[in-house]
Amino acid sequence: MSAIRHRPLGSGPGGDSDENYSDDESTPLTHDIYGGSQRTVHETKGWDVFRDPPIKIDSGSMANQACMEITAKILKIIAYILTFVLVLCGGVVAKGCVLFMSAQLKHDRKVQYCNKDLARDKQFIAIIPEEERVAWMWALIIAFAVPEIGALIRSARICFFKSWKLPQKSHFFFVFLMESFHVIGLVLLTFVVLPEIDSVKGAMLTNCLCLVPGLLGLLSRTSKEGKRAAKVLVDLAATAAQVTGFVVWPLLEDRPVLWLIPVSAIMVSCGWWENYVSSQSPFSMVRALGRVKEDLKYTRYFAYMFLSIWKILIFVFTVILITWFDGDDPTSIFTLFSKGFGPHKIIVEEVSAGFEKSLPDLIDASQIGDFVQIDASHNTVIHVLIIQIIAAYICYIFGKFACKILIQGFSYAFPVNLTIPISISLLIAACGIRNGDPCFYHGSIPDYLFFESPTIFNISDLASKQMAWAWLLWLFSQAWISLHIWTPKCERLATTEKLFVTPMYNALLIDQSMALNRRRDDQADVKTEDLAEIEKEKGDEYYETISVHTDGSALPKSNIKSSDHITRIYACATMWHETKDEMIEFLKSIMRLDEDQCARRVAQKYLRIVDPDYYEFETHIFFDDAFEISDHSDDDIQVNRFVKLLVSTIDEAASDVHQTNIRLRAPKKYPAPYGGRLVWTLPGKTKMIAHLKDKDRIRHRKRWSQVMYMYYLLGHRLMELPISVDRKDVIAENTYLLTLDGDIDFQPNAVTLLVDLMKKNKNLGAACGRIHPVGSGPMVWYQKFEYAIGHWLQKATEHMIGCVLCSPGCFSLFRGKGLMDDNVMRKYTTRSDEARHYVQYDQGEDRWLCTLLLQRGYRVEYSAASDAYTHCPEGFNEFYNQRRRWVPSTIANIMDLLGDYKRTIKVNDNISLLYIFYQMLLMGGTILGPGTIFLMLVGAFVAAFRIDNWTSFYYNIIPILLFMFVCFTCKSNIQLLLAQILSTMYALIMMAVIVGTALQLGEDGIGSPSAIFLISMVGSFFIAACLHPQEFWCIAAGIIYLLSIPSMYLLLILYSIINLNVVSWGTREVVAKKTKKEMDAEKKEAEAAAKNAKQRSLLGFLQGNVGSSNDEEGSIDISVAGLFRCLLCTHGKTSDEKAQLVHIADSLDSLKKKLETLERHVDPHAHIHAHHGRRRTASTGSKDHHLGSVAEAGSEGDSEESESESSTVPRDERDFLTNPYWIEDADLKKGEVDFLSSAEVQFWKDMIDKYLFPIDQDKAEQARIASDLKDLRNSSVFGFFMINALFVLIVFLLQLNKDNLHVKWPISARINVTYDEVTQEVHITKEYLQLEPIGLVFVFFFALILIIQFTAMLFHRFGTISHILASTELNLTCSKKSEELSQDALIDKHAVEIVKNLQRLQGIDGDYDNDSGSGPDRVARRRTIQNLEKARQPRRQIGTLDVAFKKRFLKLTAAHDENNAGTPILTRRMTMRAETIRALEVRKNSVMAERRKSQMQTLGANNEYGITTNNHLNNNHAIPTRPVRSSNAGINIKEIFNTNGGHPIYGASGQINQGYEHVEDEDGNSIRLTPRNQVSWNNNQTNQRL
Repeated sequence: MSAIRHRPLGSGPGGDSDENYSDDESTPLTHDIYGGSQRTVHETKGWDVFRDPPIKIDSGSMANQACMEITAKILKIIAYILTFVLVLCGGVVAKGCVLFMSAQLKHDRKVQYCNKDLARDKQFIAIIPEEERVAWMWALIIAFAVPEIGALIRSARICFFKSWKLPQKSHFFFVFLMESFHVIGLVLLTFVVLPEIDSVKGAMLTNCLCLVPGLLGLLSRTSKEGKRAAKVLVDLAATAAQVTGFVVWPLLEDRPVLWLIPVSAIMVSCGWWENYVSSQSPFSMVRALGRVKEDLKYTRYFAYMFLSIWKILIFVFTVILITWFDGDDPTSIFTLFSKGFGPHKIIVEEVSAGFEKSLPDLIDASQIGDFVQIDASHNTVIHVLIIQIIAAYICYIFGKFACKILIQGFSYAFPVNLTIPISISLLIAACGIRNGDPCFYHGSIPDYLFFESPTIFNISDLASKQMAWAWLLWLFSQAWISLHIWTPKCERLATTEKLFVTPMYNALLIDQSMALNRRRDDQADVKTEDLAEIEKEKGDEYYETISVHTDGSALPKSNIKSSDHITRIYACATMWHETKDEMIEFLKSIMRLDEDQCARRVAQKYLRIVDPDYYEFETHIFFDDAFEISDHSDDDIQVNRFVKLLVSTIDEAASDVHQTNIRLRAPKKYPAPYGGRLVWTLPGKTKMIAHLKDKDRIRHRKRWSQVMYMYYLLGHRLMELPISVDRKDVIAENTYLLTLDGDIDFQPNAVTLLVDLMKKNKNLGAACGRIHPVGSGPMVWYQKFEYAIGHWLQKATEHMIGCVLCSPGCFSLFRGKGLMDDNVMRKYTTRSDEARHYVQYDQGEDRWLCTLLLQRGYRVEYSAASDAYTHCPEGFNEFYNQRRRWVPSTIANIMDLLGDYKRTIKVNDNISLLYIFYQMLLMGGTILGPGTIFLMLVGAFVAAFRIDNWTSFYYNIIPILLFMFVCFTCKSNIQLLLAQILSTMYALIMMAVIVGTALQLGEDGIGSPSAIFLISMVGSFFIAACLHPQEFWCIAAGIIYLLSIPSMYLLLILYSIINLNVVSWGTREVVAKKTKKEMDAEKKEAEAAAKNAKQRSLLGFLQGNVGSSNDEEGSIDISVAGLFRCLLCTHGKTSDEKAQLVHIADSLDSLKKKLETLERHVDPHAHIHAHHGRRRTASTGSKDHHLGSVAEAGSEGDSEESESESSTVPRDERDFLTNPYWIEDADLKKGEVDFLSSAEVQFWKDMIDKYLFPIDQDKAEQARIASDLKDLRNSSVFGFFMINALFVLIVFLLQLNKDNLHVKWPISARINVTYDEVTQEVHITKEYLQLEPIGLVFVFFFALILIIQFTAMLFHRFGTISHILASTELNLTCSKKSEELSQDALIDKHAVEIVKNLQRLQGIDGDYDNDSGSGPDRVARRRTIQNLEKARQPRRQIGTLDVAFKKRFLKLTAAHDENNAGTPILTRRMTMRAETIRALEVRKNSVMAERRKSQMQTLGANNEYGITTNNHLNNNHAIPTRPVRSSNAGINIKEIFNTNGGHPIYGASGQINQGYEHVEDEDGNSIRLTPRNQVSWNNNQTNQRL
């Protein structure tokens, strides 16, 4: 044990601490850990240089990844173009319709009429009647009211089904006033101003509606903004430009009505005040408005539930007032409504030909007097209204879609700003064409309707005489005031509340609404130049904790650090008895996450970029039942073969991911109160910790492993931090537990997508991804289809209309704050003391945890884009046993939720009464499923085999009753055997049933209920498969699913319910290793059982138990088939020599024990036993009443110890927390040994003592639980059986009496034509299909569920595609070309991708790529011999990704040295590009200059949480802080890295590792959430306070 390093966690940054488990990176990789072992120097013999590198095999999550990426990029390009076109067209069409409608409101309007249908040699004008004008007035009213009704519905839905808050009276009154001004101004603009000017001027005028937002934006600017003076000047200019629009035309045209332009424009602009006020404004009035804005975030929907109605009412009331002021009868608006939208006449009068033809809208034309009345196209108003409503909605909805998927600049801001210029251009062109030819639009637009045309169509005249040039000022001023729409800062898939101020849009001013209602993000962007300031603010030496906090909903509190908002992900995996292949898939997934996290960290650290998707990462594996009896002694324990398998496969997994042979540093070993711990440092420098659980020291099974990591990570490492409660709250909100199974396979992007959902909604407690079953065989094929349908329809529906009820533990993300809430984590520790608990709590722990979250108000969501692959049961028995656990737990948890639905609806905003009703329908379908399947089989037998109903009933009921009898009376293996037999029979029968059903459908026709339902179901499945192209071939297994329906929905349900009392896991079971004493006891029991069996046999009865002791034998032994036995010349059986020796040894052991007992009484201190048996010792901290058997130290315990010893060799004294036997296991590799801090040891002792102590095997308690489980089983089976029996009885009897009581199916009636030869009459009759009432109800019941699920699936699919598009980056396409990007922008855009390529371990340090390409040229050109010669040179492998990055980073070639061959390959698309190399060179020099300066600073930097410590560093390196970046192109970069005491670490190739770097402690990247240790000790140091 001399080689073991006794060093506690927490010895300072240079050493190890219990919060980061970081290796001593200053120690070379060849450090003498065990007996001078040098693990990374490989000296290869010349004859043994041939290699077998890992071959990259794409499977599971890796398969079709490239195809998916290309498809996503193509879709995003299409989304860019399509969204741009739709937003632009929607805005232009909606704007044009409004101008068209308002043009018809002018009193006594006369329009030049087409003479094509009247007289070609004459000219006519049309006079718009009052009823036509009223119809257009109502069109504008309805167009305005539609989005307001939408806002009302949305507000009412949120207030009724979610939560609401009552606004302050003063705030509500102010909002009421501003909205009223907005509506009144809108009425004045559209009903008074626009009819009085031509449509082109009207379009220009809509750019002058930003005065109030411009003023408020000017007053809201703070001194903290950059270039504030210049921005204020531009604000003033923009405001002045807006004001010019109020006076230009009133001054040019002497018409008093035009002076309503400034009034209406100012009042309209009041509607967008909220978006331009700030609580940080230097003006008190604006700050007060900012407080109103903050209050509206919580009270908006309650306020707008009333304001929406008020806005519609005041709009109508203002229209009535304007009509009254115009001298018209206000009641005509209502009395002429029916005439306006019904048939009416238009008067067309002839005019003289001498008038000026350049006036298309005739007002002063001399009339001749002849007129004609024509029919009005009264439907035109409706058509234009519908077009306007649809166009405005398309513009809004696709604009919001563009913001959600982060294409806002090109597809939102650009088309919104183009709307007015395009509209004006089209209006000028359209009006000019009609001016030249009044009949040009004949047949498409009614000849009496058109825009109010301008009088000038020449561009120069329009600019000079009509002052149209001023419109450019208005356009640019609006673009400046709404500049924020070009630079969005929202996260992916941001909610509507984060995107827009008010929930809907203004249909009459769609483009202004889209620009001014788009929420401004008041938080400044974090720039690389500001990183030093952020470092000072954080007081943290770890640069990788910088990110962007995109949630601007609340300003951070003063004591909250920027680093507190960083995403922290703990991958928590539970392992038990996984196979090697399963472990490798899991480890590869962790390695990929480690690589991704390292790339993001290094990109921020060396390329000085800010990554919004950055996260800190740490892996924890909880190994259940990880120990077994050691091979050499029953008193010692060792890790089992599954732990050894994990240790042995981790290098293989790392080599597979990094595509080169990798040997990780041996894991550190930590004795722990619960067993032990192994800690690896992965290539990306994240930590992977395996917690090895000893079931004799801590409670085992999956739920208790989850309790372990929840309390350890969220309780011990978070809540015990010495920081403020506000910081803990923010950290907990951004801390996530990624729950995994030991066989899961996923990509880093899958985790990122789940984190996106968490960032989007702070009320989200859990999120799960799409689980894909992996394996082979018919059972796997069945599960592929079952999982597909379950996710496509069931989970998508739950996500859309409520909450997902189960986030599976194999791949889900849980929010730490949600788990820490009341009645969640604490209640999850509830011990199962009742029969119901075993079913609900232990059999489906992940579903119960989600139920607890839902009952506390949290939401659970599903992301179909987040793919994970898990191994599923491949055998029939394993599958049935898995579902035997799932089915009862699912029913129990849903019943628990439904039983408490009133409180859940009240607490949870996402669960409504409708959702509860939907779940009740599903639960009813589940309970009645067996009865439904039974009736289906009965009917199918009748149709397929042409037998009567009763015979079919008997044929089906007998096997069901037989199976139930076997399930009650026989063992599990017999039940499963019968289930397999019946499943096979039912599969064959189902094939016949399918044929019979097809024949029946042919007779009944395609309109029969069965045909409609079948076609709908198959069609929905097929469409769902088409909408999931990656998973399309899952539908091919639908035929197996169809054949398995009786087995899975009848036999499996019965098997699960009848075996409700069985609470064993049922899968991955292995035989535990037994002690010698246990094996001897089993041997004795077997002998006794054989003896008893013989005594109970016929021979024993005949012998009367004489001679049954086998103590006699004879020279002659005659027996007949074992019935009769005759012994001749009997004599006593001679004792076996071996038995005698064993007896003597036992006697000696007994004597030895007695001597030791005497010596113990004489000198108790000389014989201290380190009793290390398979018992819980006092070190576990368990409760005394649970350790009764351990406290016995008398002769019984000693006799057990002496019996278990197989040799008399003295044993080392051992303590489980100091030198346990398992830590010396050679299979765990020769890693160093460390010890947990005293604080953590105490935490685990207290934790085990309170929640996780092993449950003693109390036979009486076990008997009680078993009895209660049977009672629960019996009551459940009885209720289940009775419900289904009554249902079957009722429906079957109704089926038998269908002729008397039925419902005629009106569709697909059969027509019978008969001819009576006697009467010579033809009789035609209709024969309708007859349905019994309950059957009809169930047809509609399943049809309703299918419709709900299919509709929800369509909406969820759209959301998933949006999520994929939002996460897809288009490299060097659809934006600026790389040549147009600045150097910094180029690096910032591709930083993570560049780092991932520069940090590859493959090909580093003389390694070569495995070129497996085919073709004569590629094969012949391989440098095989040169590569082999290079491979034989001794070298030390580079084990960390950041070191590989540094090596390539230093080889970057400047742009002027392009001929240097050392330039690395960056990416396939960016290879050898001069601008990329130049940008990296500049960034490298800047960063390295800062690092050299930082190394000159003194020690004693603050730790991550801003707590100053005086930790003593084990190395001599200062922890650098980073000042503002400065470019220093002329610096010698190698001097920066030359920190090895002045000796260069980049020596000759083959002598010194070229990539080895003296890595500073700041490079470690474990998640530091544990409080600093109070006491630190080393071998040669005294305790020191930290």
